[in-house]
Amino acid sequence: MHSFAPPALLPALPELVLVCSAMLLLLIGVFRGEGSSRLVSWLAVLALVVTLGLAVRVGLEPRVSFYGMFVTDPFAAFMKTLVLLGSAVTILMGMRYFEDHGIARFEFPVLVMLASTGMMIMVSANDLITLYLGLELQSLALYVVASFDRDSPRSSEAGLKYFVLGALASGLLLYGASLVYGFTGTTNFAALATAVSSGGAPSAGLIIGLVFVAIGLAFKVSAVPFHMWTPDVYEGAPTPVTAFFAVSTKMAAIALFIRFLVEPFGPLLAEWRQIIVFLSVASMILGSVAAIAQSNIKRLMAYSSIGHIGYALIGLAVGTSSGIRGVLVYMAIYLFMNLGTWAVILCMRRNGQMAEGIADLAGLARTQPGLALALAIFMFAMAGVPPTAGFFSKLYIFLAAIDAHLNGLAIIGVLASVVGAFYYLRIVKVMYFDEPLAAFDRPISAELKGVLLVTAIVTLFFILLPDPIVGPAQAAAASLFGK
Repeated sequence: MHSFAPPALLPALPELVLVCSAMLLLLIGVFRGEGSSRLVSWLAVLALVVTLGLAVRVGLEPRVSFYGMFVTDPFAAFMKTLVLLGSAVTILMGMRYFEDHGIARFEFPVLVMLASTGMMIMVSANDLITLYLGLELQSLALYVVASFDRDSPRSSEAGLKYFVLGALASGLLLYGASLVYGFTGTTNFAALATAVSSGGAPSAGLIIGLVFVAIGLAFKVSAVPFHMWTPDVYEGAPTPVTAFFAVSTKMAAIALFIRFLVEPFGPLLAEWRQIIVFLSVASMILGSVAAIAQSNIKRLMAYSSIGHIGYALIGLAVGTSSGIRGVLVYMAIYLFMNLGTWAVILCMRRNGQMAEGIADLAGLARTQPGLALALAIFMFAMAGVPPTAGFFSKLYIFLAAIDAHLNGLAIIGVLASVVGAFYYLRIVKVMYFDEPLAAFDRPISAELKGVLLVTAIVTLFFILLPDPIVGPAQAAAASLFGK
């Protein structure tokens, strides 16, 4: 590997490969014209898979480069794997959808690659400046893809809402970063950790700065009360874009949240734990209760994702290696459950139109039993019903909370899971016990069949072979704490 990359650039090799590939595919798309979207999409998937391999290889040993602003370690490798998997599957799932809607343009896979580059920079950020650069590179591409169906008022509205609220969140984050810099004299995470642990009580200005940065990141993970954009953007954006928002962006934002709080501000756990506990409890409760009233499945998935972020934040509030391991396992399983569910939603097509109502699933078990079985598996997993993977993801989180004596948080999490189970199981009831409607009339594409098969197998049989997820998650969490 050293033969073709200077040592200084080696840690950022995956990012460099991905961004250069994006530029190359942009040129291919421009020169080949309108009909190139499928070719560019497949090449983008190939580039993302190659980047994934490089990210894993580079992340095996911790390295800090670019004057201490960029770090690669097992934690970065683990989260980049999830981000890149989510991005590659999103492009695969979107090919047929965009063709059916007459918006198959080569820019989509290129924008996904650029957003993924930003996410990888976020995951490897070791400085407030790198953190902001990665966040903005991701956000600018996401604003465009949210309004990708530019002839649809709903899609344009989704992009505009996301842009306005995203700009506000970026402003709050920058203000917080400037306060942190002002009161410590550094933006580097390692130097911040030294400054925070060496002095006595932290200054009020530093705590306020920390709160503002946390607010900016809470917006990105759509934690309550910064979730306002989520249901509208999820409903309005094209469905493959919504799937991308639901998986890859969440992975990157939660990774950044963990790295920002654990590495420089680990010694201030008592101060920031209060913020995370509030975000977690509010997200779990709102996500569980608000979803009950939804009739649109994309809006229901938006509130579901808010609730799931609440559960993941329990592990961050614990602030220990086992807590972070719980978050990483949770996010990995969440990736598979969610991609599978969105693949089913993309199959919901009747009379040339996407069907988005929960009522449209009525009697699916009789008209398309395979599709109904797949969705039932994902719904049981999201509800946390054993023996699906979703049960174990919550188990890791709750056990870590109990070990840290955050019993109240674990109890709220369990109660929220019980409430949330209602609307997941309602979908299963509609599919298996309601009178059937006409079958979905679009044949399921080979790409979607592949995604459904793999995600269903991982979700159902995680219990038999948990090591491929739990082992790397353990190593990734340990690397954050220098163990």
